[in-house]
Amino acid sequence: MKYLPGPALRATPIALAIMLLAGCGSNDDDPAVQIKTLSTRADLVSGGDAMVEIVLPAGGQADGLKVEVGGRDVTSAFALRNGRITGLVTGLASGENTLVARTGTTSAAELKITNAPRGGPVLSGPQTTPYVCATPTPQPATGTTPATHASGLGTTATDAQCNIATEFKLYYKTTTAGCSFALPDPSPSVPFDSTTPPTTANPPANPCFKPYTVGSTPADLATTTTDAGATVPYIVRVERGTMNRGIYDIAVLFDPTKPWTPVAPQAQWNGKILYQFGASTGQPRRQFRPATAWTDDKSLSRGFMVVANSLTDSLQNSNRVMMSETVMMMKEHIGDSYGAIKYTMGSGCSGGSINSNMNASIAPGLLDGITISCAYPDSESTLLEVNDCVLLVEAYQKPAWLNATAGLTPAQANAKKAAINGHRDQTGCHAWFNRFGTNAQVGNYLARTVVDNTTGAIAQATALTNNCQLPTSQVFDKTTNPTGARCSAWEWAASIWGKSDDGIRARETRDNTGVQYGLKALLDGAITGEEFVTLNETIGGVDKDSQLMAARSQADTTALDIAYKTGIVMSGKQLAKTPVIDMRGYDDSLIDVPPGLTAFPQALVGIHHQWRSFSIRDRLDKANGNHDNQVIWRFGRNGFTPSATMNTSAFLTMDEWLTKLKADTSTNPIEQKVVAAKPAGAADHCFLSTDATQSVKVTDAAACDADPYLRKAASPRQVAGGPLTEDVLKCQLKPVNAADYQGKLDAAQLTRLQAVFTTGVCDWSKPGVGQQAAVGWLSFAAGPGGQPLPAEPVSRER
Repeated sequence: MKYLPGPALRATPIALAIMLLAGCGSNDDDPAVQIKTLSTRADLVSGGDAMVEIVLPAGGQADGLKVEVGGRDVTSAFALRNGRITGLVTGLASGENTLVARTGTTSAAELKITNAPRGGPVLSGPQTTPYVCATPTPQPATGTTPATHASGLGTTATDAQCNIATEFKLYYKTTTAGCSFALPDPSPSVPFDSTTPPTTANPPANPCFKPYTVGSTPADLATTTTDAGATVPYIVRVERGTMNRGIYDIAVLFDPTKPWTPVAPQAQWNGKILYQFGASTGQPRRQFRPATAWTDDKSLSRGFMVVANSLTDSLQNSNRVMMSETVMMMKEHIGDSYGAIKYTMGSGCSGGSINSNMNASIAPGLLDGITISCAYPDSESTLLEVNDCVLLVEAYQKPAWLNATAGLTPAQANAKKAAINGHRDQTGCHAWFNRFGTNAQVGNYLARTVVDNTTGAIAQATALTNNCQLPTSQVFDKTTNPTGARCSAWEWAASIWGKSDDGIRARETRDNTGVQYGLKALLDGAITGEEFVTLNETIGGVDKDSQLMAARSQADTTALDIAYKTGIVMSGKQLAKTPVIDMRGYDDSLIDVPPGLTAFPQALVGIHHQWRSFSIRDRLDKANGNHDNQVIWRFGRNGFTPSATMNTSAFLTMDEWLTKLKADTSTNPIEQKVVAAKPAGAADHCFLSTDATQSVKVTDAAACDADPYLRKAASPRQVAGGPLTEDVLKCQLKPVNAADYQGKLDAAQLTRLQAVFTTGVCDWSKPGVGQQAAVGWLSFAAGPGGQPLPAEPVSRER
């Protein structure tokens, strides 16, 4: 949708006669106009369009306004609207464009506008290849040709950046009771390997949203009343297209009988955005549709715009800088196509919470507030627990550990594992092992799975797969294909991390050097000295190709610097600029089922542990001295998915918070504004697991903590002595000190431990290696590592 020129400028009540004339001269001593881009910075424009404002100098007049870009007259795009001279400049070339504006009474001014292609990138650096474009219908793999996903669009990609023509469809909300809010068009599947052809699910038999024909009045057409009090037919327009190689959906209430331009949006849109982030995590080399559905009634019905892009779904894209860039590009597109945005509320569970938090850390200000559930702070520090669990689960099956624990009952052995893992029981690590233990695999692999939660026994698949979702012949193999595509998250984001000295593999952050697994369990008497030493002798690490090895893992120190500086390890200092409502349910076990559920696997996956929300809080406290921008709502029944009632309450509370925040026009720091705008309803509380109706708010934190299904556990790194912040990717080291073990080790065991840790053990009293403050808003256009964005471009007198 493109802007249509508005009406000619008219005389205002103060009789400012404005005419759009060209060619009038000016006095060189006259002050110049100012030129501003409105939807994004002038050096971060994408898609060939830019919403521009011309600001007159004090006392200036707009008689004879002329605006040019690249020598092309674009004056007709500009008009006086709501007291401001604005216009959408289209047709910008890729790269630098010079926009020049003058009036008959002002000197000319120019603004350099840097435009990136719609397919990206803007600031995330070169895009990783190969990348397989989606097709109108899914195609299975044939030989060395990868499978494709269904795009949900009617035409094929036009170029290597997977640009597909944008489409618009109309739907209406039915009044039929019991309808389904699943997508009314065929839904995308989630294939996890490169051999199974993708499929699409059929639409529900009774969808809440049905196709709408312009001019019709269906008997079951619902109406809705927006938060501005307007009652309108519940008709939604969905825009589907591509941006930054991702496929996006934009849904908003729409009146098909009226025009919509970015300078005159339809009134039923309240200017607010709900940006939905998809869950899980992955790095497939294929174009997908968004995993989240645009059919969010609580927001659409109130006049919100619902937005998603597959590259902001964590399952489809684990490059968090590219993810943040995509949000930026989507918001600019909305500003250029629909109108000014009042605020953007982010939302997501699990990997969706990672993207919400990491937006706030990497590019503060893109999201004005977030409502999250089953939250993690970021992907790099979450991988600490994943990688530790992989090593521990494997170690527990090794002969050395089995010999050290011989004679124990299964319950006794599992109690020791739980104490070492820090979890409620041994299945927390089983869950991580099975769901994401292979996510960092670089090449083709045979998946390993815990098949017995009592013994921890592991089975290995017989068919190769890979995380790129490419044919195995195209993927890295150390012997047969050393230059094939490498499929870990670091490889997918090589433009951020850079390459190691060999110029082939991407730098990475995996490290467990000096980590004393089970240290607190030893000191608490939960494991013996022999078990402690044996575990640390045998646990080992993984090499740069993700293969198990006897030595400990070593991070690339440059990658550590990048992780912290960029904000890829979520910064408490940056997060303090964003209001957060965190809804936390129970998902700490695969076998201990909370009230409201009958049995696993109903609504449990075993990885969204209670302590994570408080880890985020600990980062806020340590960075800012408070966590006043964060609210935690806990619930002890029904698993980890918040109820519709809680989700709606969080949504409305955040709406109130952000409305008040945006009304604050003071010059106070944003952190202070966030706290000042906090509504009374934004306060910690829990619903106890004994509360069958989940309706009694408990504000006593001690009472919440005492509930067995709200109680916080820990992680393997915390049991090893690490902080609750869980943000030390690689620890600094200190010599082994016998006194640290409180007499729990004999002389022989101490000698063996020193042989394991020849360079020392973790000194948790010190910051992590490379740990530093996040800079925020880095550009990787000039290369890995990133550079802070320069000062925002401003116009200058020509």
